[in-house]
Amino acid sequence: MSDWQPVSQAPDGLGESPFWQPQERLLYWVDIPGRQLRRCDGRGGAVQSWAMPSEPGCIAPARSGGLVIALRDGIYRATHWGGELLQTVPFDHDGATTRFNDGKADPLGRLWAGTMYEPRDKRLASLFSIDCRPDNGEGGQPLVREQLDDAIIANGLAWSPDARSLYWSDTPGHVVHAWDWDAASCNLANKRVLRQFAGKPVGWQPGDAGYGGRPDGAAVDRDGNYWCAMFEGGRLCKLSPAGALLAEIALPLRCPTMPCFGGDDLRTLYVTSASHGRSAAELQALPLSGHVISMRMEVPGLPVNFFSD
Repeated sequence: MSDWQPVSQAPDGLGESPFWQPQERLLYWVDIPGRQLRRCDGRGGAVQSWAMPSEPGCIAPARSGGLVIALRDGIYRATHWGGELLQTVPFDHDGATTRFNDGKADPLGRLWAGTMYEPRDKRLASLFSIDCRPDNGEGGQPLVREQLDDAIIANGLAWSPDARSLYWSDTPGHVVHAWDWDAASCNLANKRVLRQFAGKPVGWQPGDAGYGGRPDGAAVDRDGNYWCAMFEGGRLCKLSPAGALLAEIALPLRCPTMPCFGGDDLRTLYVTSASHGRSAAELQALPLSGHVISMRMEVPGLPVNFFSD
């Protein structure tokens, strides 16, 4: 674990949605409960923060400049850092119980954003694709499709290097699923289990042995391997395209939330994490909890996909 280096100086409550912006050479991410967007040079430099009016579940860079941002009540655009937030797509879900969570742009420039049902007692979360491309067949109006449902928390979204497979995890169910994906039609088929992880043992408490965590956010490397953050497991799992566990990488914190690859050669692995709701004893024992950390890797990752509008 000594190879991990801190990137951010102060902890996030729940860091998420990291990506490397290659033109700007900056790492972006969000602090969901802190209602902040963050960015820095990825090497421990000063972190810039931008306050949001509600929780930012995910962000992605836009090809025409700036960001697309999924806030609690819908999808917003900002043409530049700190700029005006313009609502692109409103959503009519109950904002008292549901907010946007994990999301990314796909290889053709659509934004995929999933919701989270915060009471966590019903499977009311969904995954949506939002197509704002001028040639989307809707005369320039956003085309919104509910792609998947029957979830509690949307997490682990990623695509294979050939853009023929889509991954999405059911965090409470401790399972990562895969689908065949047709990029042109944006249709999913052939749902299958990529990896089923063991559930949390009854009576388990943080610090106890016997629990490896549950799959949260994810990234894919150039070889097609799926890297998932194991929340409460203090580790990353590297899965083959067939779901075999290729490696487990220990982390200096218990609650990683999402990895991404960055740096000019895409060989720096960044990991966001959580401090919110963790005990004082855990935060004292694992002082990097809530920070962004990084480590150099042998195999590079895939570059970030840009949103198109």
